[in-house]
Amino acid sequence: MPGRFGGRRSLALSVSVCLGLAALGSLTPQASAGPAVSAPAAASAASAASAASAASAASAASAFGPLPGRHRPDDDRIAAETRPDEVASLGAEHAREHAERRLAARDTKVYPQTARTSGLETLRTSQAQANARLDAARSGRFTAFFPSPDFGVHVAQLPTGKVLLFSFERVEVNPTKETGPTDRIGRTNAGRAFLWDPARGTGAGAFKKVEPPTVLMPDGLHVPRPAPFFCAGHAFLPNGMVGVFGGNVGGKGGSGAKLSFVFDPWTELWYRNRDMSVGRWYPSVVTGPDGRQIIVSGQSERGTGTPTPVVERFPALRHPVPWRPYDIPLDLASERFRSDAPFRNDYPHLFSLRDGKIYGLGRDADQQWLFDLATEARTDLPRRPADFRGYGSAVPLPAGFRGPDSVLVLGGDPRDPNTYRLSGGAWSTEEPRAFGRTQDDTLILPDGTLLTVNGALATRDYGYGPFNPKADLKYRQTELRDARGHWRLGPAQRLPRGYHSNALVMPDGRVMVTGDELQQIANDPDIRDRMDGSIEIYEPPYLHQGGPRPVLDQVPGGELAYDAEFRVRSSTASRVRRAVLLAPTTVTHAVNTSQRHLELRFTEAPGSGSGGSIGLRTPPGAADAPPGYYMLFLLDAKGVPSTAKWVKLGRR
Repeated sequence: MPGRFGGRRSLALSVSVCLGLAALGSLTPQASAGPAVSAPAAASAASAASAASAASAASAASAFGPLPGRHRPDDDRIAAETRPDEVASLGAEHAREHAERRLAARDTKVYPQTARTSGLETLRTSQAQANARLDAARSGRFTAFFPSPDFGVHVAQLPTGKVLLFSFERVEVNPTKETGPTDRIGRTNAGRAFLWDPARGTGAGAFKKVEPPTVLMPDGLHVPRPAPFFCAGHAFLPNGMVGVFGGNVGGKGGSGAKLSFVFDPWTELWYRNRDMSVGRWYPSVVTGPDGRQIIVSGQSERGTGTPTPVVERFPALRHPVPWRPYDIPLDLASERFRSDAPFRNDYPHLFSLRDGKIYGLGRDADQQWLFDLATEARTDLPRRPADFRGYGSAVPLPAGFRGPDSVLVLGGDPRDPNTYRLSGGAWSTEEPRAFGRTQDDTLILPDGTLLTVNGALATRDYGYGPFNPKADLKYRQTELRDARGHWRLGPAQRLPRGYHSNALVMPDGRVMVTGDELQQIANDPDIRDRMDGSIEIYEPPYLHQGGPRPVLDQVPGGELAYDAEFRVRSSTASRVRRAVLLAPTTVTHAVNTSQRHLELRFTEAPGSGSGGSIGLRTPPGAADAPPGYYMLFLLDAKGVPSTAKWVKLGRR
């Protein structure tokens, strides 16, 4: 029955298809409401449903031979390379994978493995030379670099401690060409997703594939493939799940999909919801104080150059907000917001600030808007001082125990190193960084300082022309902003990472850096394996202050009400001077709408907790901190954080 959660039901859990451009409806039956069943049972049932549907899809479409409607030259190459004996012994899809691998091996002759290996070694050497004189206690340091099975175009720090990475299947191994299936239709236009479990280390065994649902896209071919949800928008729901909206139908320079999914970190499965009213490719999503998500912009199903003005809300007001871990959104609808948002360019920055309103900061200087969730009205904000900005960062600045009331906009223009602050309805020009860059990612760290990683001169241009893997060293340098707003350069990362680069803060206080498929392919230590990407780890200065870190031993289970006292336990309670909440990151294309940093109030003098118990008070209300999961850190007098534990804010 529409309007209720699907619970732990197996019907249409991970396999769904869409019928056509006008109505991208699922071909699977709609799930009906019913009693919840156990999570293990759901996982087992979902796996069975996925396997059965995948087998059905494989039998419905041959892996070789002519495809209906339009097709790409790659389809002919793969069809010619596919071996009937492998189809008979391995199955159509597996045989096709073998054919694709053989073609990729031939293509590597154009950009040989020796070039990739030597490139990576050159980067390793130059990184070591650049960082040799830096003091880790002041600048931090990069410590690990390891392969990943995914490019990391989209990443999310999940409340289970694992990291979700998703993007697309590679269609090109030559980094001087477009490596993604942006303009492709058919089976090569497919998505993929993985989980990285840091607790299991950095080897291949630490990654788990979490295949997106199989879909039929309205591209004229209707070939089943894992959902092409890359270049979608996403944000967290109050129950810790990630809402993912949009994707790429393919063709027309890239066109928007109406797809709507959630990823459930508890069952580690994808669930499909009702399609949006419009297609969206490169949309932005933010979670408001009511726990509902606002979806804005994105190129429509008509193709590149047609950003939609339609704003949608998920779930629709007639549906309850997914609140508990077992409230799985399944077949829920979004609804149209009363006001439109006619952004001329995609991926605007969205923020929910302490006044409970949504701030939409467009890339064009004159498109800065405020959305009232209660009245659904849109009003103008002042014009930003700087002109058009590409993919750059924007961060809601920490504001003590209250929610943020200002945003710092930075990056997006390689000619402009300035940073711009929106506060109190007015813009001001703040202290510049060392140089301008685009495609950068700026994070709030547990101690309230900021870190910028990644960056480039322009899309696919690192300083020596587009699609040239050579990079200017300066774009590999990090920058740090202290509590007084002053910037300084930090250590250089291993890979240049520009377009499609990402970063997030992990619960242990380290920073994960990934993304940029061009550079990952150009510097792949073994292009023949399936570890297409790479991850590097940065340790901020607070992890190099000497001495033991504070310890957070125990936090309350269940939900914490707003403006309420709660207690935590710490074996180092006497050393604790601060307690902070840091919202987990989900980010793509430098758009990170989920970041938030709040200082927690002590109910007694810091360091005076008796018996290892510390009294704290939650933020005042949902506008200060939207409901959901947060990382709770304890910090000492030097700003050194403990390893975080997860708490959930907001009671139904």
